[in-house]
Amino acid sequence: MIPGGESTTISRLITQKGLKEPILKKAKQGTPIFGTCAGMVLLASSGSEEVEKANQSLLGLIDAKVNRNAFGRQRNSFHINIPLKFLDKPYKTVFIRAPAYTEVGEKVDILGKISDKVIAARQKNILVTAFHPELVDDNRIYNYFLEFI
Repeated sequence: MIPGGESTTISRLITQKGLKEPILKKAKQGTPIFGTCAGMVLLASSGSEEVEKANQSLLGLIDAKVNRNAFGRQRNSFHINIPLKFLDKPYKTVFIRAPAYTEVGEKVDILGKISDKVIAARQKNILVTAFHPELVDDNRIYNYFLEFI
């Protein structure tokens, strides 16, 4: 799991603690990785101008371009029920300064969108969500992730 939080800080800690190579190695070996919010940012292969300006080191495990704070700042946080490709009923989501993918490669399976913004995706053993599933009482997304293991 790569959780939500502040992606620049998490990126710096991954670099300082020498965790980038071990994470990449495990991912290439097929270890499932689930990134939520900031984790979604870090798992992308490229970023918007805001990401590049922060000199953020991305892991590049999903072929996607990420836009941090794609839905606005903290005061623009919101809840919404959205359909996800792998669920039969909508999923209640919580977005807090959430990112979104603005471009994805051919090998990326888009699992959920709001308008033209990708908010859930999968590439092989890597799952990402722009929202915080830990803040709702619904385990279906975790059950989906457990199927990878």
